[in-house]
Parts: sequence; C-alpha cells; structure tokens
Amino acid sequence: MSQTAVCAGAYLHHLQLQSPDPAKLAGFYGRAIDMQIEELSGDRWLCRGPSRRILFARGPAKALGFAAFACRDQDGLDALRARALDRRLLIEASPSPLFGEDAFAVRDPDDNMIVFGAAVGEPDGVPGLRAPLQHVTIASENVAAIEAFYAGALGFAVSDRVRNQQGDLTTCFLRSNHEHHTLGCFRRAGKGLDHHSYEAGDWTLIRDWSDRFGSLGIPLMWGPGRHGPGNNLFVFIQDIDGNWIEISAELEVIHDRSVQEWPHEPRTLNLWGHAIMRS
Repeated sequence: MSQTAVCAGAYLHHLQLQSPDPAKLAGFYGRAIDMQIEELSGDRWLCRGPSRRILFARGPAKALGFAAFACRDQDGLDALRARALDRRLLIEASPSPLFGEDAFAVRDPDDNMIVFGAAVGEPDGVPGLRAPLQHVTIASENVAAIEAFYAGALGFAVSDRVRNQQGDLTTCFLRSNHEHHTLGCFRRAGKGLDHHSYEAGDWTLIRDWSDRFGSLGIPLMWGPGRHGPGNNLFVFIQDIDGNWIEISAELEVIHDRSVQEWPHEPRTLNLWGHAIMRS
C-alpha cells in the first residue's frame, strides 16, 4: 500500500483549539509557549512562534477545531487529494486562514477534521525559543478504526502499536514523514484531543523550556521522562483550559524499519517510571 502522506512529506503545520474564552487562552500560549499574539476576524486568535502556529476559536473547552498538515510541494498535495477522492472520502473546504484556496479538509471516523495544504513559509524574524509544532494525539474508543483511516485512506505509515494482554490495540503512532509520529491515538472513553507536542530538538532545550515554565509559575504535570515508542524525552504542562502540552526532544527518525509492538503497561509510556495511562 502506497504511503501517500509520507511521500508528500506532510508535517503538522498548525492546530485550531476551541475555547470558551479564546482570547484568554491565546494569552496563555503567548506567554507560556513564547509566541506572538494576533487578533483575527471572527473572534479568532493566532499565536505564532518559530515553526509553530496555533489558532484559537470560540467553542467548548478541550476541543480540537482541526489539525492542519502542510505538504512539501503542490504535487504532494495533489496526490493526497487524489487518494482521498479514490477512497471516496468527503472533501470539505479548508477552514484555515493560514492555507491557500487549494487546501482541503476531510474527517476521520471520530469526526476530527484534518486539513491538508501547501507549505507556507515563516514571516521574517519570528522570535522565540526553538520548538516547532510536531505532533497531535487524539483519543478514541476505536483505535483500530483510526489507524485504518489514516494509514489506509490517507497513506500515513504506522511506526508502533501498543496492545493489551487480550491483544486489543490501545495506542497507535502514525507518521506522515520520517519523524516517528506526527499523529497518535490513545484508546480512552470519549473522543477528541489528547495532547499536542512541540519538538525542542535536544535535552538542553527541555531544560530551558522547563526553566521558562518555572519562571511563569506553571508546574510540570508529567516528566521529565522518556517514551518507549519514539524514544523521545519529554515534559508535559497543562494550559488554562485543561489541554495537555508536551515539549519533546530527540524523537526517533525512521527511514526503513518494521512496525514495533509494545505491551500496554506504564513502562511503555515512560521508560523512567510514572506514566499517565489512558486506559
């Protein structure tokens, strides 16, 4: 099966988070995640830092408006659209103000909206600590259906799976380029956003981000730790709406290896100790 999303070099370009008070939530991200804040039309806000962009719109707390992936070129975007049409997916207009008119959207089995567009360059001189937006993770009661959609309908590649003692799939990590995962799914009651992550690059920047959070009075809710799948170092914080934010470093880069299977146990999620288990 062709890996259309991987061939397109798709990467997580931006997210839209919903909030009862999008202006207040944007203010938190501006301070905590070191981004510039811009008010857009339609009661929507944009926070922008180096290689990271988050939109905020009015809606229920802890809800994902959409996740937007950029393809490296027009050929990749066209190939993804063709694959979606071939799989008889419903193509919707892109709701993102950060992509052009050639962008399009589809919905996964849990009704999460995923947008694809052409890569957009950064404005000159965007300041801030290094940490590009890197992956989004969703919760679902049917991880197998989510995997089938992203791998089967869109051509993401599966990097790792987690199964419980009964053999049920509890977690799946999928990639749309050579990074271990750009999208993940945990089995959990309910559905929607689990967390989103920024890739700091190396351990010293994890330290610098943790120092920043400490100076702002924002406690770490989990970590430092090291995940099994992906082998990345991490810390987690929580925003004022209750969304989980990960700062990650040294995520595995995959060029050619088989899918690995992991047991559903705390050590899989954190090789160093305590883990937040979703199911």
